[in-house]
Amino acid sequence: MQHTFRLALFSFFFTCFLAVSSAPPALAGGYRNFRVAVYCVVDAAQRFADEKVLQAEFDRVMARVKFDKVYFEVYRNRHFADEASLDKIKRFFTDRGVIVEGGLTLAAGGRGGQFGTFDFEKPEDRAECKKAVQIAARHFDTVILDDFFFYTSKSDADIAAKGKRSWTQYRLETMRKVSTELVLKPARAINPKIKIIIKYPNWYEHFQGLGYDLEEQAQWFDGIYTGTETRDPYVTDQLLQQYESYEILRYFNNVRSDGGNRGGWIDTFSLQYADRYPEQLWDTLFAKAPEITLFSWHPMAALETIDPGDRDAWKKKPTSFNWDDMVNSYKPPKGESAAPNWGRVAGWSLEQVDRCLGKLGNPIGVKSYKPFQSTGEDFIHNYLGNIGIPIELTPKFPSDADIVLLSESAKFDRDIVAKMKKHLASGKNVMVTSGLLRALQDKGIKDIAEAEATGRTVSIRDFIGGFGAGKGASLNDPKHDNPAVLVPEIRFFTNDMWAVVRGVAAARGFPILLMNHYAKGIFYVLTIPENISDLYNLPRGVTSAIKAHLQQDFPVRMDSPAQVALFVYDNGAFVVESFRHDDSEVTVSVKGDHVKLKNALTGEVLRELVPVSEPKEKNRFFRDQPMGPTRTNFKIAVPPHSYLVFTTEE
Repeated sequence: MQHTFRLALFSFFFTCFLAVSSAPPALAGGYRNFRVAVYCVVDAAQRFADEKVLQAEFDRVMARVKFDKVYFEVYRNRHFADEASLDKIKRFFTDRGVIVEGGLTLAAGGRGGQFGTFDFEKPEDRAECKKAVQIAARHFDTVILDDFFFYTSKSDADIAAKGKRSWTQYRLETMRKVSTELVLKPARAINPKIKIIIKYPNWYEHFQGLGYDLEEQAQWFDGIYTGTETRDPYVTDQLLQQYESYEILRYFNNVRSDGGNRGGWIDTFSLQYADRYPEQLWDTLFAKAPEITLFSWHPMAALETIDPGDRDAWKKKPTSFNWDDMVNSYKPPKGESAAPNWGRVAGWSLEQVDRCLGKLGNPIGVKSYKPFQSTGEDFIHNYLGNIGIPIELTPKFPSDADIVLLSESAKFDRDIVAKMKKHLASGKNVMVTSGLLRALQDKGIKDIAEAEATGRTVSIRDFIGGFGAGKGASLNDPKHDNPAVLVPEIRFFTNDMWAVVRGVAAARGFPILLMNHYAKGIFYVLTIPENISDLYNLPRGVTSAIKAHLQQDFPVRMDSPAQVALFVYDNGAFVVESFRHDDSEVTVSVKGDHVKLKNALTGEVLRELVPVSEPKEKNRFFRDQPMGPTRTNFKIAVPPHSYLVFTTEE
């Protein structure tokens, strides 16, 4: 009996030992709310053939940023990885708890200052593309395409094949065929269980002109990935605004509403100061990316010391990114120096933001409709985000929204006027930009309101708010002499529409925000400056008045200077983030009476200002502000290049 018991006990412990020893290793990363991946370009295969080099670089990168995954590239710009070394390298990472997936950059290298892509009218380029895909499929069950899977070639063969089609139509049709015939079908023929992810870049306004297709192509792949790299907003070619690192991920989430957007991707290029890199990381994660990819392995592993950049104006302030704390936090592998590096900037910044992400619900914003393959007032939503308007961009008309914001790109929907009328008739509101008004003024929008863009422009530096007979008060900031802003002239019939915000120049008024009641809803026209970036030069009183109408019933809105963003969530939490070089003070207005507001990181409970209770009269005309719910206001001091996280309770 005793022998039987001992045998059973031995068998039990031996079984437990086998279970533990055969279990897969735990994931390497240490973040609670997201995964971190690092992308390894094709030349890493040559270095990693030496396991001593691989071990040293692995230890260095892992000491700087705790990553869960690597994307290992097998092809880029005419260069193939050595297939013989791939499986050995994969085992090295997986033995250490790191997921390994494949990467492909299906491009031919640049020339003459322009990115070079395959010429898909050339048989040899088609064959090389297919070969690269097949290699990846042989070695990986998941493969991501870096964002050079577009089409720039205008060779004689391309010109002949295009025929009478526009370049946009030719490239869309060609890349749809390339996606199926040279990527998806060949990959699945070799590896039926393969998942192929297409990463889209940050220039979404112009995708269709280069063959990127969010309407059909994005649905064919097993998932998509989002380029959230915005870099410096003043010196880079595209001048992408900081808010895009958040907004584009939200937009692509709505493109793949099935959850197919796998994450966001940033790089270390074109940065004038170190804080700009963490800001891209944070904003990608505030948009609730489940994974973030760091491009690429080399800057994460490099031994060179990075420069903090031009941050003297705020380096001694209590900012969200603290250079000294980051430097002091790094403990390098034995035998190496503690020089600050992009990898540690990433690791330190991700550790900080991970503390608060679990307190944030699902992101919400003012819904704005951008149809597939559309352009117009390019990237306007990111400028609006940078003046404190939270945006939720969607490729489908949001008929459920209380108010819909429509920019010029909505003109690509042939039925847009009918959709606007239906929305207004249901008792909901519509705000259109002056760009859309101009595009539709001969296409039916005058059935809603007989306003039109005259084609003339006017320079404005004085602004008036309030409406009703004899009403009006200056919206200029007496502490700042705002520069003149050039705006298009909008003509309208007095009393058919009313300018609730107007500019004044030489004793003449020009509408900035027009209001008109139509059916059961309210129709607004928002005048956009000729240079969209002049939204930043509008007085704070003007942008706050616009927000009061656009976000009348929104849970949180913000009175703020330009370049302070607001991210709002469905559980009452919100984030205020400043991209400014100086301190700023904002007023946040939270829906509800005597709402309690707490700093989610410090636990500090904020003191409310005198509550602003809206009058209960039903007449919306003769008022200084639109009717809305009771709100509680708070003043918040925001350091430069910093974010603050708040939670609410009534």
